[in-house]
Amino acid sequence: MNIVVLVKQVPDTYSERKLTDSDHTLDRDASDAVIDEINERSVEAALQLKEAHDGEVTVVCVGPARATEAIRKALSMGADKAVHLSDEALHGSDAVQTAKVLASVINTVEGFDLVVAGNEASDGRTGAVPAMVAEVLGLPALTHAKELAVEGTTVTVTRGTDDGITKLTAELPALVSVGEKLNEPRYPSFKGIMAAKKKPVTSLTLADAGIDPSEVGLANALSSVTEASPKPPKSGGEKIEDEGDGGDKIAAYLVGQKII
Repeated sequence: MNIVVLVKQVPDTYSERKLTDSDHTLDRDASDAVIDEINERSVEAALQLKEAHDGEVTVVCVGPARATEAIRKALSMGADKAVHLSDEALHGSDAVQTAKVLASVINTVEGFDLVVAGNEASDGRTGAVPAMVAEVLGLPALTHAKELAVEGTTVTVTRGTDDGITKLTAELPALVSVGEKLNEPRYPSFKGIMAAKKKPVTSLTLADAGIDPSEVGLANALSSVTEASPKPPKSGGEKIEDEGDGGDKIAAYLVGQKII
């Protein structure tokens, strides 16, 4: 079973995250960069399927040169190889452009059976890229999986919603996006970290992937940020002096905030 797992490098959520003043795109130098936590769960899901069915796990990543750090983390967990597309022309690409680029890179992996992705990146937070990738590839999309299984040529996921539990099935090849409740990612062993240094990473440019630069980048994006400002500091709460009418004042405040 050949599995492609999508990996993204994002700003560490414990670091300051901000946009650049010039074009309001992500300031990648303003914070530490790490593999997205949800992608660690994606890698873990792919590795568990590989262990159950044999095969190979290929990491696919689109991002700047420093994204190799995230790729190596996935390889140290146990993935077999990686494909990394890095090109300055990608700067400022939106979700639709990203989905098309990812689909092109995935198509360079011969004979894949399943694509595994996180349901939502912690920086963009669109939650739509996996489904869009599936649409471009012409694959069924089984999203927000909390359980994942493959039997023969059939993939089954369990999705938890406010309305209950939903089970989805599809024939391979397919794309699955996973949620944070799916698993607990393994820690890379020292042996895995050392082995990752020797695993193959194919580096691509837009030209290598057959992508026209006029189809990507901020100037060609369907959506962009036009204005941004820092989050204001927290202000002090409203203090209510109880002079016998404290309950009425609290109730009036809650009504004013449309809480009750």
